[in-house]
Amino acid sequence: MNTLDQPPGSLAGTTQIFQQYAPKFRRPEGQSLREAVRAKGRRAQEIDNKLESLEEQQTSETTDWKNAPPSALIAHLLDRFHQRHRRELPELIHLARRIEQTHGEHPSCPRGLADHLSVLEQALESHIQTEEQVLFPLLARGEGAFARTLILVMRMEHDHYGEALKRLNGLTDGFTPPPGACNTWRALYLGLAALCVDLMENIYLENNVLFETATPVHKTEASHG
Repeated sequence: MNTLDQPPGSLAGTTQIFQQYAPKFRRPEGQSLREAVRAKGRRAQEIDNKLESLEEQQTSETTDWKNAPPSALIAHLLDRFHQRHRRELPELIHLARRIEQTHGEHPSCPRGLADHLSVLEQALESHIQTEEQVLFPLLARGEGAFARTLILVMRMEHDHYGEALKRLNGLTDGFTPPPGACNTWRALYLGLAALCVDLMENIYLENNVLFETATPVHKTEASHG
């Protein structure tokens, strides 16, 4: 049975989607996810698309990437993370500027958030271009031995992104909008929380799976390490 034809709660993450697209919407008991979506009327297609994407995402994340060839993991990273970062960060920056302009006097306003996201976007774009144009082709060809220095640089940049995410968490009070926050404010924080989860998973798969499997340490190296 398709996940969308199952009862609510069967697909993790659906509550976040409904809160983002229809914060006041409540699903009657017994309705399937698909029935609940259709009941929402004009926003049904948007929610349906998000739920389909979530189902595909969670299905793909059951893959045992540690036993997959590097080329398969690289394709997953490009599609699941790189393209999503490029698509979602500009929109999050736009929402952050709207909140700062509209609610700048509010004590909980995340002042400086848009600028912080802009710096993150520029740094991340440079980082993923290096991966796409130089590092990933080497690893996909099985030439990881020639990429050790570059991998060290990528790991260092990953650490910087971890610090950027901590700053993001601090600016938004743990992605918690204030009482009575408008839909835009709530949507922004939901999107930022999702971005953090995506970026942390992206970093984990690269640091702990791709870089480890694509550049194995030979016994002779390990014995002298």
